[in-house]
Amino acid sequence: MKTLRQAFLIPLLALAMFSCQEDEDMTFDPATISGFEMGEGSSHSTEPVAYRGTDLHMEATIIANANVASITVSIHAHDLEVGEGETEWDFEKVYTDPKYLVKNPAFHEHIDIPATAPAGEYHVVLEVTDIAGNTSEIEGHLEIRNLVHISGFEMDAEVVRGEDFHVEFLIAAAHGIHSVTFDVHAHGLSPADGEISWDYEKEFEEGYHELSEVEFHEHIDVPANATAGEYHVVFTVEDEEGNVSEFDTHIDVLNE
Repeated sequence: MKTLRQAFLIPLLALAMFSCQEDEDMTFDPATISGFEMGEGSSHSTEPVAYRGTDLHMEATIIANANVASITVSIHAHDLEVGEGETEWDFEKVYTDPKYLVKNPAFHEHIDIPATAPAGEYHVVLEVTDIAGNTSEIEGHLEIRNLVHISGFEMDAEVVRGEDFHVEFLIAAAHGIHSVTFDVHAHGLSPADGEISWDYEKEFEEGYHELSEVEFHEHIDVPANATAGEYHVVFTVEDEEGNVSEFDTHIDVLNE
């Protein structure tokens, strides 16, 4: 009986060894990567935008003819200015989790972005290597923003006193908007009799509070007795965790 069992096992082992050798000798096409997307982690956004101090979600579908050996993600920036309190950030990680070491894995990871990473555009590469040594890659670009991001700013360059001026811009806040504050003041203007050097501050909450993305669109009245001249304007957006972003500009107040 023992001899019979051995006689049965030997051909099976030989077949297995032959099959393994055959697999090693076969030529496989590189993997195909599709459905590559990345974005803000908490919402699994597909827009390639993320916020420093939060996480980035990334996913892709991989179709491989041979088992995957590794998946590598690299993120780096080109010529971004590193400001005070910031640290240059480059990321690279090789993923060899068992769930990925198969023929057709679904890649899905969350990557922490340091709070000190400079805001700006980053180059992202996802590379797949299979057990036959083939590599394939896909790349894209990611915008890393401050936790409070202001963009698309438009405001009238001048206004006649006694009238109003228009201002609009886009706000994106990862933790939700608390308020938007408008501040205007002048330096070195000498009011005539009956005039004032316009110094004013207003906080806007209605229509903005707790939203994460919104267009700020307001018309701001200028006093009829404001002294003509150049005024400094500052818009400050504060989120629900106390993070702030400012945009400052100037406007000319005219007599008529």
